Amino acid sequence: MEFLQTPDFWLNLLKIVWINIILSGDNAVVIALAARSLPPAQQRKAVFIGSGAAVVLRIVLTVVAAKLLALPYLQIIGGMLLLWIGLQLLGDDDGGEGESKEYGSMFAAVRTILIADLVMSLDNVIAVAAAAQGNTTLLILGLAISIPLVIFGSTLMIKLMERFPIIVLLGAVLIGWVGGETIAGDVSLEGVRAAYPWLHYAGAVAGAAFVLIVGRFLQKRGHDKPAVH
Repeated sequence: MEFLQTPDFWLNLLKIVWINIILSGDNAVVIALAARSLPPAQQRKAVFIGSGAAVVLRIVLTVVAAKLLALPYLQIIGGMLLLWIGLQLLGDDDGGEGESKEYGSMFAAVRTILIADLVMSLDNVIAVAAAAQGNTTLLILGLAISIPLVIFGSTLMIKLMERFPIIVLLGAVLIGWVGGETIAGDVSLEGVRAAYPWLHYAGAVAGAAFVLIVGRFLQKRGHDKPAVH
């Protein structure tokens, strides 16, 4: 364990923690959006389970991310999943009649967190892997330290969403932005991106607009439906 005493180890650990703070902002938004409609006790549980499982996912992804990103159409599929999640989160009205509905929502919240984090972390983990420089202990330690940071960020976001509902809309639009960006970044579109450098930003704007417009339409349609008793 001599490497623990070297300045390089601590410097690289600091880099990994900082990268995770910067890159986990959108993940914290997803976790908060997915957990916001649960009862307070279940919110904490969903945030904890989702954040912990998401970090474990990142450790696994670090090993295979570079290879996965080289597969054509994978980011297109992932981006479409994010757009779907953005619509689901925007249309997820607060509610829950009965115990069975609450437990169902808890499972759905954790599932949403994991799917979104899986897609959004593919390119992020490459930066973390580069900072770790092949040191597995450093990688796992750095990601483990990031768990409370993501949990704190998610908990703070939930409180802000309760106080300022517009943040829910902005959060869903952010997921749409990342989804469009992910689709435009697919390796199969490399030639198109070279010819049209603005495609990356156009894809992000299109994704955000899609979630905003379609999500609001679905929300309105859901509100207009007569309640079934």
